[in-house]
Amino acid sequence: MNPREHERVAVNVSTVTIVINVALSLFKFAAGILARSGAMVSDAVHSASDVLATLIVILGVKLAGRAADADHPYGHERLECVAALVLGIILGATGVGIGWSGVQKILGGEELASPGALALAAAVVSIVVKEAMFWYTRAAARRIDSSALMAEAWHHRSDALSSVGSFAGILGARLGWPVLDPIASVVICLFILKAAWDILSDALERMTDHACAPELAEEMTTSVLSQPGVLGVDTLNTRLFGDRIYVDVEIRADGELTLNETHATAQAVHDALEAGFPQIKHCMVHVNPARVEG
Repeated sequence: MNPREHERVAVNVSTVTIVINVALSLFKFAAGILARSGAMVSDAVHSASDVLATLIVILGVKLAGRAADADHPYGHERLECVAALVLGIILGATGVGIGWSGVQKILGGEELASPGALALAAAVVSIVVKEAMFWYTRAAARRIDSSALMAEAWHHRSDALSSVGSFAGILGARLGWPVLDPIASVVICLFILKAAWDILSDALERMTDHACAPELAEEMTTSVLSQPGVLGVDTLNTRLFGDRIYVDVEIRADGELTLNETHATAQAVHDALEAGFPQIKHCMVHVNPARVEG
């Protein structure tokens, strides 16, 4: 997928996300206040953080889509990973804040009010909406292979899980255990922190020249060996560059062939890899001579 199409899909999905999150946050916040539910107010704050996260995703995708220039001859793809890192940090900070608020209420000793039925209904609405947004955003992220958009999808999933915690806490509080409402906030915090860790670890891998999955490297090796003139693969190294992949491969070819012939073999390997694996940004092929008995 070309950078323009990549950006268009990401921005369209993110725009839908912003509209839904703003409406959902306002609804959950109002329901939390009116129904006296700290868990639902915490859930609303989590949804509100999604709006800022989505704006970061849009900025990261737009910056990553810029063409290579004199100062950045290898392109700007890693800026999308930077966006994912910022998103993960914001998500983690949000989780810590929600958890601390819940702990304070549990240890505070004040009388806890039983939340109203509106908070319970808001939790159900949030679970359905956020789970739907997770599947919608994840499908788009996979289609364009975007780490920032995938991070946003998991942000939606963490919000849906936090709403499940809200529902359980609110229901328990309404059944006579009001302390379950702030306990739900602490549970929500744990779900959010897990999602933040997953986002941060994935972004860091993509920024530190981590190799691609072994299965993908094996598929590349098979493709190389299928090209005419290739007698073997000595090495095949990969490294992630944002959402793209750099490949360095050393092949063996008949050492008695002319330079033009071995160059044609190397070019065939290069073209086959870049055509068969669209996520490859650049492929370098080195040819080692191999004497063929005969």
